[in-house]
Amino acid sequence: MMIINGPNLNLLGVREPGIYGSSSFEDYLPKLRAQYPDVELDYYQSNIEGELINKLQEVGFTYDGVAINAGAYTHTSIALLDCIRSLKCPVVEVHISNVHQREEYRHHSMISAGCKGVICGFGLDSYRLAIEAMIHNA
Repeated sequence: MMIINGPNLNLLGVREPGIYGSSSFEDYLPKLRAQYPDVELDYYQSNIEGELINKLQEVGFTYDGVAINAGAYTHTSIALLDCIRSLKCPVVEVHISNVHQREEYRHHSMISAGCKGVICGFGLDSYRLAIEAMIHNA
């Protein structure tokens, strides 16, 4: 399975810790891998929309699933939606914060319509929940 993080998520642990927590994704990933020793978990992060699309196209036909936190592109990118819809593997949209408790513009996702499901509001544990969903609902 692949975990893909979008713009500014490379700053987890530094950026707005009151919203996103104080742990970096690089600190969290080994713990997540330890919880799923039989699942190969790959990770990719980019701040660039086209690179996210390239990675989705690279893995979306061979991997068992993708958990994507597209960051702000969630709310703006029809290109990501079109890409997700073209993939063979399931994609789960992930958000660390509960986007529905935040600014109005974060309440609408452009990519949800192409995803198998959406998980938000559980901090970094949202990624674990996405992996569980893909394992049990593949």
